[in-house]
Order: sequence, then C-alpha cells, then structure tokens
Amino acid sequence: MSDKSAQPTHERRLHDQVNLATPDGARLNPDAVGWSSAPLHRANLGGSWGRNKRWDYWAVLAGDLVVAATFADIDYLGIADVYWVDLATGSTGGAAAASPLGRGLELPERPGTAPLTFHHKRLDLTMDDPDDGTTIISARWTESDGSPAELEAQIALPDGHESLNVVIPWSERRFQYTSKHQARPATGHLTTGGVTRRLEDSSRGAWGVLDVGRGRWPYSTRWNWGGGAGRVGDDGPVVGIQIGAKWTDGTGLTENGVIIDGRLTKVGAELAWAYSWDDPMRPWKITDPSGHLDLVLTPRFDKYSNINAGVLKRATHQVFGDWSGWVAGDDGRRIEFEGLQGFAEESRARG
Repeated sequence: MSDKSAQPTHERRLHDQVNLATPDGARLNPDAVGWSSAPLHRANLGGSWGRNKRWDYWAVLAGDLVVAATFADIDYLGIADVYWVDLATGSTGGAAAASPLGRGLELPERPGTAPLTFHHKRLDLTMDDPDDGTTIISARWTESDGSPAELEAQIALPDGHESLNVVIPWSERRFQYTSKHQARPATGHLTTGGVTRRLEDSSRGAWGVLDVGRGRWPYSTRWNWGGGAGRVGDDGPVVGIQIGAKWTDGTGLTENGVIIDGRLTKVGAELAWAYSWDDPMRPWKITDPSGHLDLVLTPRFDKYSNINAGVLKRATHQVFGDWSGWVAGDDGRRIEFEGLQGFAEESRARG
C-alpha cells in the first residue's frame, strides 16, 4: 500500500505485531490502537470475566445462495452455528448448539493460528487455516426435518490480498479488535435434502466474508455492519465493500474501507446510514461524507433473529441483496457497478 499521507484517513496505521491488552490482560494496550491491512493483534484478554467476547464468523456469498458458520465464546456461553438461505426461494436451514461457559469452544489469541472444532449430537463444525492461507470450513448437521446436511467450503487468500483490521477504543477497559475480510474467492458445496449445490457455480462467483472479534464490550451496544463483493463487468476489477457504523461513533476510528483487486483503501470518516428498522426490506443507503463511496443495497431476504438467553439479549436484522453505486480507491479512481452481492445489518444487544 501507499504510505499514510496518500490514504483517505486520519487514523493511525500499525505495521508491527502487537498485544491487544496490557500484560495482565485487564486494560487496553495504547500501542494497539489503530488499523492495519493485515492481522497483527494478539488478543491477550485476561480478567473481567463475563465481559470478554471472542468470535469467528464466516459467510460465503454465492449468488442466490448464502452460507455462514460461527464460533463464539462470550465467557458465560459458547455458540456454534451453521446457517444457509436460498435468496430466490426464501428457503433456510442449518443448526446451532450452545455450550454453557463456552466449554468445548476454544478460540486462539491470534486468530487463524489453531483449528476451531466443535462436536455436538446435532452439529459437527471445524474451521481450519492451513499454512497455504486457505480457510477450510467443514460441517455436518441435522436439519429441523431430521435430514442430514453438509457444508464443505474453501476460502482462498490470494497473495497480497488485504483486510481491514482495527481496534476500537471505548475506554481503557472496554475495547474491541475486529478483523474484517471481504472478496476472498470461495469454492465448495452445500448438500441439503439430498441435493448438492456447488458454491462456485454462481454466475457472479462465490466470495468469502470473515468477521473476527476479540474484545471487551459495554453492556449495551448497537452496530451496523455491511459487506459485499463481486467482479465489475466481465473483466473489470473485483470490488469488496467493508462498512460499519454506530458502535465506532466518537472513538476516532472506523471499520470502513473498500478493497479493489485485493488492495485496501481505509476510509476514516463515519458513514451515513439510511434505512428502516421497522421495514428492513426497503433499500439501505450508505454514503461517505469524505467522498469515497455512495451505495444502495436492495434487499432480497431479511434474516431476523431475536435472542433472549437471560443475561444475553440481541435483536438483529441482517438483509442480503444487491449493492449498486460506486466506490473510489485512494488513487481517486471511481468504480461504478450494479448487482454486487452483499448484506447489511443492524444489531441491538445487551449482555
């Protein structure tokens, strides 16, 4: 990437590996605050039991098909989950399993450095990152109708492909490291109801999305997150979208950026989001006041979830659909497109 002076952001850029927390794990390490275009942080969280949150979430956008898998450990509860939706028919499926106190769910301090495995009578799930950079997701589960299902996905990490990594500092005791990957090529298959569908058979390609989270959250939070990927035209650039809002307000850092042919442009401005919580199938419009993107997502499906697990409460509208608009890299080149597959969400959480 070019140096900081050429970037459309005021934010501090990191270049070296760094611990997220102080040596005792209790407070934010000031040297960890900033962003990078590759993962650099070791999430050495310690103490403050009940406030620590760790997760790896993968999704593959494959035309009419979306598949996703999650490992999460929030101290008092662990969750493993597989989900799929056919956007053309509205059919959905998958399985989830919970583990009290996160037993059986181990997420490493350096994400991607150890396999994630979970075994349950309804769900077996593994995420692994071999040395070649490819992430392999393997899952076997039982659908709600009792039928067996399987997911095998391989998400490549092309040489030089960049990601958006940032630490959001609410305070010295409340902070979050997130590593967001977009536009990573995916292959594999989903088998449900005796029918196998190849992810890469989509005419728009198949693209992996990764959300890594390690941190210590306030009790009550709201956030937006959005992403998407695709090739523009038959032989144009591959564009990846990585955007967020609300949870970063007032911290001086954002999780916003665009990836063009694997190269990240970090956007430091807070974005303007316009949409309806009560009518999430209306278009979602996102604009950048600094002039690096102007986007509209036309939803095709709303995945609404409402979790009430005692100390944990969360309601989320996650809509999948098609992006249109334009993005601009740090070289000022504007790329216009229509029909770029993607998603956007708002989540309201306590716990």
